[in-house]
Amino acid sequence: NRLGFLENQINELISLLHTHNKLKVSSVFSHLAGSDDAQHDTFTLQQITLFEAICAKLEQAIGYSFIKHILNSAGVQRFTSWQFNMVRVGIGMYGIGVDAMQSLQQVAKLKSYVAQIKEVPQGHTVGYNRMWSSNKNITIAIVPIGYADGLDRRLSNGKGTFVINGCRVPIVGNICMDMCMVDITSLPIKEGDEVEIFGDNYTLAEMAKDMGTITYEVLTGISRRVKRIYYYE
Repeated sequence: NRLGFLENQINELISLLHTHNKLKVSSVFSHLAGSDDAQHDTFTLQQITLFEAICAKLEQAIGYSFIKHILNSAGVQRFTSWQFNMVRVGIGMYGIGVDAMQSLQQVAKLKSYVAQIKEVPQGHTVGYNRMWSSNKNITIAIVPIGYADGLDRRLSNGKGTFVINGCRVPIVGNICMDMCMVDITSLPIKEGDEVEIFGDNYTLAEMAKDMGTITYEVLTGISRRVKRIYYYE
């Protein structure tokens, strides 16, 4: 129930195609609503069956074949028998797939660096609105990335973590527009060290889970001001 034609509109569509016979059908596609979740498999197979039937009816009526495709990334992984003429691999190109497929390798990484290190005494607060306070003397690192870059504020106050020199470090305080703070107490970290926002050690799936959302939102939320570097093999 998004864009496109409903089953009860196909006869009208065929009539219009006959009336406007210079209009040629190049491709027909549909989209699977729940192909990534096994609990919807019966519905998914119903979608595919209906798609096949409508395509067959349309081809018979107009007298020629056209390109057909219905599989998205999860569909390619889980419904391999219905590839038709094409498949649509979207987020799968970033190595993101359903849990049942572990062979995909995440290719996207987001990195920053440690801009400053400072000591915070016990009882002091960190960040806007004083939402987080230290229960002991701690060391924090300031990392120049914030919600204007796409780092969601839902990861504030211990919900999210970064990885620095192989160590998981929690975000403390509210994430700011251009920076955030992490607890690095007693860890071998210095100013200038690389910070993994997400990558091999803190995956997109983990970040999405900590945010209470899906990986698509994490990726599409990275703002245009973040520099992109593309590697080719």
